[in-house]
Amino acid sequence: MIVSNCIGAFPGWYVATSPYTVGFVRLLIRGAAVMQRPEAEVLPKADVIIEGRRFAAVLPGGGAQGAFDRVIEGEGRLLFPGLVNAHTHLAMTLFRGLAADLPLSRWLNEEVWPRERNLTGEIVYWFSLLGLVEMIRSGTTAFADMYFFMEDVARAVEKAGVRALLAHGVIAPTPDRVEPELNKAESFVREWEGKAEGRVRTALSPHAPYTCGPEVWKRAVALARELKVPIHTHLAETADEVEQVRRERGRSPAEWLESLGVFAVPVIAAHCVHVTDKDMEILAAHNATAVHCPTSNLRLACGIAPVAEMLRQGVNVALGTDGPGSSGRLNMIEEMRLAAVLGKQKAGDPQAISAQEALALATWRGAVALGLGKELGTIEPGKRADAVLLDLTKPHLQPGYSARADLVYSAQGADVATVVVDGQPLLLEGELQTVDDTEVIERCRQLARKFQ
Repeated sequence: MIVSNCIGAFPGWYVATSPYTVGFVRLLIRGAAVMQRPEAEVLPKADVIIEGRRFAAVLPGGGAQGAFDRVIEGEGRLLFPGLVNAHTHLAMTLFRGLAADLPLSRWLNEEVWPRERNLTGEIVYWFSLLGLVEMIRSGTTAFADMYFFMEDVARAVEKAGVRALLAHGVIAPTPDRVEPELNKAESFVREWEGKAEGRVRTALSPHAPYTCGPEVWKRAVALARELKVPIHTHLAETADEVEQVRRERGRSPAEWLESLGVFAVPVIAAHCVHVTDKDMEILAAHNATAVHCPTSNLRLACGIAPVAEMLRQGVNVALGTDGPGSSGRLNMIEEMRLAAVLGKQKAGDPQAISAQEALALATWRGAVALGLGKELGTIEPGKRADAVLLDLTKPHLQPGYSARADLVYSAQGADVATVVVDGQPLLLEGELQTVDDTEVIERCRQLARKFQ
């Protein structure tokens, strides 16, 4: 465990620990099987050199020379790009297991939103750390999040060492909520954009077309232009939501947002379960990203997003877990498997969403969603060194005909051995390097008592 405490600038319960106290300058991952990108042949053995925060070389067959600050042995491991969770609500680990079998509208209105009135920054901080522990252990290196008390989410991200696109979730169904909510969102962007060694980036997040009126959307677009940040929202998650917007606005949610000029800025649109051909054309024409959240959509009986069709129409589709209150977990390896098998079922075609495409949804397409397509998503010299080593020796990964197929259809989150972000190990042979998970679990159990 790396310890570097900084107390004083933040409340007493917050203890910052930076993974960069390790200060590795030159790192070697030796002798691993390497999948540099989803569509590439897996190199059966290679050495990967990381210098600073970026990949410096991939050497098929091995043979790396020189001095290294750290050597990580990769034999029996698969090295692949870090997974990107393009839509979640991290601190909703607090609500995992509550009201487990309700439809979305009742789950939100009767269970979640009333409890959220009792949130504090301390609660959000610790339950964000809980989610980060889970994500690191299952191979997620970057994520997009909207929620409340986002300064505390950002502090958890800073401590854990991951990469994130964060936004205050704006819910303003009445005029009196517009100004205070947008002020919170703007203040967070101005305070946190580029912080945590550049690993924290920010967005603006009007919650959805059914919770925010036209004034919110127009002002959010103007702010996004001024601040040069994207918009992250929910879109067409349920049939009831789509019908409500059609009844009130006379068009689909995507058509209504387009009429307000929302797609003039980069947009991350979570769910997109009930989208029409016209909606897909709008998303594709404006280079927006649709984020598929299979577990959450299944559990809430929202439906199955038409992923194969969106991809055919040129929409960038990424993958997300949604919040663990609805999905139950933050395991992107499981989401990849579900995305592949559900995509086949939805299209009636076993080739519709291949293992290769499922990996693309979870890696480089997610990086594109976060505005980091040139920085993340593949293992190649010059890219940010975000990567995962998976243990290939497990029984359920034998006999090992295809590492790519095994990763998508057979692997488990618990098979992740090592996780590196910006060239720094956050998980090393199963041991967390930046967070004490025993402390986090105990604090979360204590804080959860008031919500039972």
